Amino acid sequence: MLYLLLITTLAMVMKKLKLYLDNCCFNRPFDDQSQLKIYLETQAKLAIQEKILSGEYSLVWSYILDYENLHNPHDIVKREINKWQTLSEWSVVESTAVLEKAHLLRQSNVEVKDALHVACAILAEVDYFITT
Repeated sequence: MLYLLLITTLAMVMKKLKLYLDNCCFNRPFDDQSQLKIYLETQAKLAIQEKILSGEYSLVWSYILDYENLHNPHDIVKREINKWQTLSEWSVVESTAVLEKAHLLRQSNVEVKDALHVACAILAEVDYFITT
């Protein structure tokens, strides 16, 4: 019994955190860093980014991230953000379940794109949804 408890505990400890970063997070390092709030959010995002790159955290991507990034007017920023898709371990595609969950969120006055991001994160069963 103790052996099973140790294995279960070890599995929980070793589980990588599954993260969903919305489009604002990916864009934050490219914003005006002279504002303290933006600078601190950027530093937090960069620290999270390092843990994704090292494999400590896993990244979830979604079709709504693709959509928003596709409409980014800055080509360099668009390319840099797009690199994160290749580093993601999970990807959420548009589905009836995503749209239904987003519709429920919209009933609480959540903006359309935000509702889609949150719906994707919920359906991907992430540990943390991160935004700025």
